[in-house]
Amino acid sequence: MENQVMILVIMAVYITGLMLWGVYQGRRVKTEQDYAIAGRKLPGWVAALSERATGESSWALLGLPGAAYAFGLTEIWTAVGCVAGIVTAWVLLAWRLSDRADRLDASTFTSFIAKSHPAQTRWIRMVASSAIVFFFFFYVGAQFLGGGKILYTLFGIDPLTGMIITAVVIIPYTIYGGFRSVVYTDVVQAIIMIIALIVGPIMGLIYLSQNPDLFAPSVSMALKLAGPSFTSLTGAASGFSIGIVIVGGFSWFFGYLGGQPQLSTRFMAIRNRKQAKYARNIGIGWTLIAYVGALSIGWIGLAIFGPEGSVNGLTDREFVMPMVLLTVFPTPIAAILITGAIAAMISTADSLLILSSTELTENLLKPASKKMQNISNKHQLFISRVITALLAVIALTLALISGDNTFIFSLVSYVWAGIGGTFSVVVLLTLFWKKYHGRAVLATIVTGIAFTIIWINTGMEKVITSRLLTFFVALAAAIITTYVWPAPKLNK
Repeated sequence: MENQVMILVIMAVYITGLMLWGVYQGRRVKTEQDYAIAGRKLPGWVAALSERATGESSWALLGLPGAAYAFGLTEIWTAVGCVAGIVTAWVLLAWRLSDRADRLDASTFTSFIAKSHPAQTRWIRMVASSAIVFFFFFYVGAQFLGGGKILYTLFGIDPLTGMIITAVVIIPYTIYGGFRSVVYTDVVQAIIMIIALIVGPIMGLIYLSQNPDLFAPSVSMALKLAGPSFTSLTGAASGFSIGIVIVGGFSWFFGYLGGQPQLSTRFMAIRNRKQAKYARNIGIGWTLIAYVGALSIGWIGLAIFGPEGSVNGLTDREFVMPMVLLTVFPTPIAAILITGAIAAMISTADSLLILSSTELTENLLKPASKKMQNISNKHQLFISRVITALLAVIALTLALISGDNTFIFSLVSYVWAGIGGTFSVVVLLTLFWKKYHGRAVLATIVTGIAFTIIWINTGMEKVITSRLLTFFVALAAAIITTYVWPAPKLNK
């Protein structure tokens, strides 16, 4: 009980400081472009840490360690896929997106695509923004649900109350400071996350060496004792199933290739090419360290507690990281690092919220209203803040009404496959293939998202993941329509 109180107090202090920091950064927001993309003037180190905090969030601190704890070495393929995708994005895409966004004066992900294909600008804005806003709207709700789950598990707080607390934390500074507040709060969270993923495994290994009476005295022994599937890179699968296991893990690669708007927007916001190089080095370094740390914490948890469902094993695999930290550190230090895990989830929620708001305002509402196109920057900024507030309230209401994770969290899989796989194709071909045109962009988006929805709803996701297939189906649609459906000529 004392541990819970201490963690709760430290978390309250930390999050209060985070909110004040976000509001402070928001004071520098003067125009709608500042609100949507920080004026495209982010230093490289800020963009890198913000992108990593948003891209990993609770995945690196809760999801991946939990999977490593539950399945052993098999999860290496997931880590390899994610790391390969992240490194590829930073090396090939970051500086190109920064340069192109600056030349096109693009303030949102969709406006970058639309302005790259001027013959179909209006339709691309409508179709792409509608898809992104719809799916990310539910994604925000998923983060509120996740907040409720964490607060319930750690402190026994009612899940509905936990959702409201999560929303109360992120909504004020997101409404006030927009993208700028979001990225600078992300920086703090990325630092806390990487500290947890460095010192956690080091102290965990020391703890194992000093306590021989645990489930196992070492990680290697723990994997052997847990069963043959834990020591196998393919989960002891055989034949065709080996390929399914490897492909399923590596398939996360395709979602990182520019197709996640909340990540690509960070690339677009970098100040210049020189800063993009700094950002690349920081982003890749952070990723390599973080993924090794996340896997290690999961395996160390296996050595300390034993397999999931065993006598001393955990009942919820996703809380192996908090339990390991509470075991190997004094409570105050563990509380600070655990708070980082909770705050990491917040970094995703606020990013998704501001993305949805700016996409809706810039690409759907403004083009549809001549009045909005002619009002002052001050009034445009006010409207953006009002829309952000409305989206936040509606997303929270949806999460509260849902009451469980099933509905909304199932839609998160649509986001990674449907949005990530589809828009990765769009971004890659927009940057690297001159023949690719606006009509083909529309066909790519419609085909990729429709395929994902059909594939998942028919149960085929259990056979082979849509994270892989959506990318190649969308790619095929893009190539075919580029040649079969010629681009219209622009009016001079």
